[in-house]
Amino acid sequence: MARINRKELTKLELVRHATQSFLEHGYTNSSVKTLCKELDMSPGVLTFHFPTKEHLLAELVNLLCDFQWKMMEDEAKEGLSSIMALCLELATMVATCEEDEIARDFYLSAYSSIMCLDIIRKNDTERAKRVFATYCPDWTHEQYVEAIIIVLGIEFSTLMSSDSTVSTDTKISGALNTILTNFNVPEDLRKSKIERVLAMDYRSIGRRVLMEFKKYVQESNEQALMKLMKG
Repeated sequence: MARINRKELTKLELVRHATQSFLEHGYTNSSVKTLCKELDMSPGVLTFHFPTKEHLLAELVNLLCDFQWKMMEDEAKEGLSSIMALCLELATMVATCEEDEIARDFYLSAYSSIMCLDIIRKNDTERAKRVFATYCPDWTHEQYVEAIIIVLGIEFSTLMSSDSTVSTDTKISGALNTILTNFNVPEDLRKSKIERVLAMDYRSIGRRVLMEFKKYVQESNEQALMKLMKG
């Protein structure tokens, strides 16, 4: 029988409990003290593996990025273009933030964290290279990074918007039009993609995607634990 790496086991347990707490109770409402109590662990052991709560949030953001790649691949198999997949992703995020305070807290916490935002920026830059290569054929890596920095600002402001006088459709339409323009997508194509997204029941899709993400996080943590146990 292979010897279990106790240090890695402790780290996995921390990630499993923390990510579950963030998704069930919210990142803001989850405390290091409570997490240590649930695991019967001293704060010193936790901070040895994760110096701050933000480091644990980064683990969940990494899982979110992996999940987004998976969703894009799944949607491609179903015939949804990569541009449509990105547009629908933002629409569902906006709707989810309006309906679910815990999900809203997670997204806004992630976008407010320099550490997590760096993870998102790197992930979204690579996705943008794949999705918008046709419209930005001569772009360098640095140009994609610059464009994504602008996109992240648009996304954050759209997700945090609480102005009830502006409809959700208007928020989504404005954000998507600006983002697609940023990547040189032609006006007629921008218009058709946005109209198609708004015609979809993106609210119910958002609820389903959130459930699937929670399931993905749980399964990913369980698989990591099983892999460790097998050596």
